[in-house]
Amino acid sequence: MLDWLVIGGGIHGCTISTYLIKHKKVEPLKLCIVDPHSEPMTRWKQNTAKISMSYLRSPSVHHIDIDPFSLQQFARKVSNVHKDFYGIYKRPSLELFNEHCDKVIFETGLKKCWHKGLVGKVQRGKDFWEVYTENGEMFKSKNVVIAISVNEQLLIPTWAEELAVNCPKRVHHIFDENMKDVSKLKAPIAIIGGGITAAHLAIKLSQQFPGKVSLIKRHSFRVHDFDSDPGWLGLKRQGPFSRVKDYRIRREQIKRARFKGSVPRDVLYAMKRLEAKEKLHIIDGEVTSFTLDKETLNLNVISNSLQVRHVLLATGFLPTRPGHRWIERLIEEEHLTCAHCGYPIVNKALEWCPHLYVMGPLAELEMGPIARNISGARQAAERIVARL
Repeated sequence: MLDWLVIGGGIHGCTISTYLIKHKKVEPLKLCIVDPHSEPMTRWKQNTAKISMSYLRSPSVHHIDIDPFSLQQFARKVSNVHKDFYGIYKRPSLELFNEHCDKVIFETGLKKCWHKGLVGKVQRGKDFWEVYTENGEMFKSKNVVIAISVNEQLLIPTWAEELAVNCPKRVHHIFDENMKDVSKLKAPIAIIGGGITAAHLAIKLSQQFPGKVSLIKRHSFRVHDFDSDPGWLGLKRQGPFSRVKDYRIRREQIKRARFKGSVPRDVLYAMKRLEAKEKLHIIDGEVTSFTLDKETLNLNVISNSLQVRHVLLATGFLPTRPGHRWIERLIEEEHLTCAHCGYPIVNKALEWCPHLYVMGPLAELEMGPIARNISGARQAAERIVARL
C-alpha cells in the first residue's frame, strides 16, 4: 500500500513529489509517480529542446525545489551567474534550470519512485484508491494527485487537418511526440503561430535556414514579460478571484487574464533583428487555403501565395479538460463536482474529494491563470502540503 501516488511526472508531478518528500510527509518508498515516459520531465525537456529555448519566461524563484532561492544558490556553486540568468527577473537559462531539476530529482530519489505506464482507470477502494495502468497493473494508495497536462491535446487549425489528411509528411505540430528533429526538414518552411513557442522556433530555424523561414501569425505581436499579470502570483488578484462564487465568471476571468499568444520583449527584438537581416520573413495574416504539387505546398494567406516544403504548427493546445475517458469515468463513478466548462471544482487545498487532489490545468478554477505554470506548481504543492 502506497501513501501517495502521483499521476504525471512533469514539472507539476515532480514539484508535489519533492514537496511531500522534503517536508517529510511521505517516505520515498511509499510514493509512486506514474508517467508514460522513462524519465522525469521528459516531455518538458523534449518540447523546450525542439524550439531551442535559451531562457525560461519564469523568474529564478520558480522551480521544483521547496526553497525559492534554491536555483540561485545552485547557480553560484556550478557556473557563472551573469551568464545563466537574464534580465531584471533573473530568468534562468534552460540548461541551468534543467541541471537544477536533475539535482533535485537525484537528491529526493524520485527516479526510485518512478513507474513507466499510462493510467487507464482510477477508482475508489475501501480506504484507498486503486490506480490501473493500460497494461493492467494496479496500485493501491491512500492519496492520489492528478498532475496531468494538456500536452496531448494539440490544437490543429481546420485547414491543417485537411492538409494532414492529404499529405501528412508536410505538416507537423511542433509538440507532436512523433515530430523528433525539425532541423531535418527541408526548407522553405512556414511556421504558424504568434506566441512564444512560434517565436523561439522561428529564431532557431531562421539561423539554420536563413531567408527560407516564414512566420505566419493572425495578430500583431503581443508583448508581455509573463503570460499573465504578476498580480496573479499573490493576493492582489488571487484574493478577489477566490471570492467569486460563480465558476462561469471565474472561467471568463482566467481567459481574460492570460496573455495568450504573447512574447517577451527580448524574444521580439531577436526576431526583428533576424527580419532586418532578411533571415526571417514575418507575415501578418491567416492561411485561407492551400494547393499541393510534388515538390511544394502553396499557402494562400489573404492575397498572397507562399511556396514552402513544410509547415510547422506552433498553435498551442485545446482548452478542453485533460484526462479524457478515465477522468470522465472517475467523475461519473465518484460523482465529482465540475463546473460548466468540465473542469474540477475543488477546495482551497485542491482536494476534489477526500484524498484525491489535482494540480496544473485541473486546478485552474481554484488557482487562476497561473495554475499551469511553474509558479502554479509551487503554489499547488504548498497548498496540498499545508493541509497534511
